[in-house]
Amino acid sequence: MKSTLILFLIAVFLFFGCKDKVNLPDQPLSDYIQVYLPQAVNGPVTYNFSTGDTAAPSIIYGADYGGFGYPDKDVAVSFGVDAAVADSFNLANNTDYALLPAKSYAMSDTSAVIKKGELSTMPFKITLHTTGDKAPDDISKTYILPISLKSASLAINPTLQTYYCLINIVPAFFDRSDWKIIDFSSQEAEGEGADNGRAVFALDGNNNTYWHTEWKDARPGPPHYITIDMGVSKRILGSALVDRQNVNSGRPEEIEFFVSENGSDWKSAYSGTLLNTGDQQKVFFEKPVQGRYVKFQVNTIYSSDITNLAELYLF
Repeated sequence: MKSTLILFLIAVFLFFGCKDKVNLPDQPLSDYIQVYLPQAVNGPVTYNFSTGDTAAPSIIYGADYGGFGYPDKDVAVSFGVDAAVADSFNLANNTDYALLPAKSYAMSDTSAVIKKGELSTMPFKITLHTTGDKAPDDISKTYILPISLKSASLAINPTLQTYYCLINIVPAFFDRSDWKIIDFSSQEAEGEGADNGRAVFALDGNNNTYWHTEWKDARPGPPHYITIDMGVSKRILGSALVDRQNVNSGRPEEIEFFVSENGSDWKSAYSGTLLNTGDQQKVFFEKPVQGRYVKFQVNTIYSSDITNLAELYLF
C-alpha cells in the first residue's frame, strides 16, 4: 500500500514538473466590449407584407451593449441604410435584391443612446409604405433593406452590425363587387350554355365559368377585349388572370392592358405573353397607372382565333 502511494506521488510530480510553461498574451477586458444589433443574430429575415394592409407595417430595430458588466457611461450610436451594404450582400450571396426605395420607408430615429448602467437602446421602428404613392412602383421584386449601425462611441461587432430585411409585397386584389363590364368585342351568349360564355363570367369568382368570344353565329378574330368600369379611380399595379380550365387551345397568348380615367382616353399599361395554363397568372405593370376604366385585350391566342377567360382580377 505504501509503495503504491509513493509511485502515485512520483507520477504526479513528473507530470506537473515536466509540463511546459505557457505564456498567454494579455487580453484586455475592453476587447470584449462591443455594441451590436440584436436583430442581426438570426441572419437575413424575410417579411411578407400586403398591398391591402390597412395600417402601415413596421420593423423593430435597436442596439445592444455586449461584454462584461454594464456600461459606465452613455454609449452613443447611430443607424442608417446604405446602398453599398446591399451591394456587398448581393455580391457575397450571389443575389440581386433591389434596395427598397427611400420613399418607401421611414426610420423613427437614426441616433440613440445606450444609457449608463443599461444594456440596450429603446426599441425603434422603421415604417414601410406598401400602398399609395410612397409604395415601390414594382412589387414583383423582393427588396432588401439593410439596417446598419453606422457609428458608436464603443467598438461595433462587425458580424452583427447589419440587420438584413428581405421584403416581399404581396398584391391584394381589389373588391370586384361593384365592377361592371361596359363593353366587349364579342361574347358567346348561347353556344356555351345558359350559365357560360358571356363577358360577365370573367368577374363571377368561379374558375369553371368563363367569357368566350363568339363562335356560333359568327366568328370574329382578334383582337378581342372586355372593358371594365371599377366605379372609382384606383392606382393599379397589375392583374391576375385565370384562363379556362381543361383546354389546350383558345387561351390568351399575347395580351395588353389599357387604363382610362374617363373611358375615352386610353393609355397603355402593360403588354406581354401569358402561359398556356389554367393556373392563375399575375402580370405586373411596369409602373403604377391611375384610372377608373380598364380594357383587357387579347391579340393572339394559343391554337385558335377565338378566346376565353375564366377570371380577371386587378391589384
